[in-house]
Amino acid sequence: MFNSRQYEWSDITVYMGNRDVTGIRSVKYTEKQEKEAVYGKGNMPLSIQKGNKSYEGEIGLLQSELEALSALGRSVMDLELRIVVAYGNPANGDVPVTDELIGVQFTEENKEMKQGDKFMEVTLPFVFLSKKKHV
Repeated sequence: MFNSRQYEWSDITVYMGNRDVTGIRSVKYTEKQEKEAVYGKGNMPLSIQKGNKSYEGEIGLLQSELEALSALGRSVMDLELRIVVAYGNPANGDVPVTDELIGVQFTEENKEMKQGDKFMEVTLPFVFLSKKKHV
């Protein structure tokens, strides 16, 4: 029987640098592929041709998680790691669905605080080589 239950933020677990990231605030990643319609006789496309694939994303972390990542190397910009995003909570009877992002490298590191902030949230954009889905 198909379960139509939607995942909640509390159902997501993210592993980065072989550790459970508890200070995560957001995660977003995209797989893209170039596609182009091919035309011949007439004005209707004959087919759609595929080109290069690309992978990118960003992760929002608390400042303390950024410092923990920095401890793995001189700078997060020097790191190459794997990010594993697991959706579902087995304690609730969910069958976890896992996306494994391979060859992750961060493209920016920025910090910002302003008056009244209670904590620092850092967004790290990244690129990666491929994605494996595990069900």
